[in-house]
Amino acid sequence: MKMPLFDTVIHAPNRLQICAFLSPLEEAEFQVLREELAVSDSVLSKHIKQLEEAGYVRQRKSKVNGRQRTFACLTEKGRKAFENHVEELKRLLVSDKKAQKLTNTGWR
Repeated sequence: MKMPLFDTVIHAPNRLQICAFLSPLEEAEFQVLREELAVSDSVLSKHIKQLEEAGYVRQRKSKVNGRQRTFACLTEKGRKAFENHVEELKRLLVSDKKAQKLTNTGWR
């Protein structure tokens, strides 16, 4: 079994939130992501660009009611990387709980 990987690209708080928000969706509009994360356009753009450069997010532009809109979605690679990152975080939590249990029972 392949060990889950801690992903430093995804781990930054805003990028982690972007991936978590997009993971159950096909795509989300930039404006919705910005409001969900409560960040500025420039902050969101910066983080989406980093995810896009890693191949984790894809953007598309479309006219909706005559206005240009930007949408973002996780790529297959991005979904897998996010799943692996979450599994690694869970593994770290379990390891920490085991260490606490050993410490609390007198192992040092």
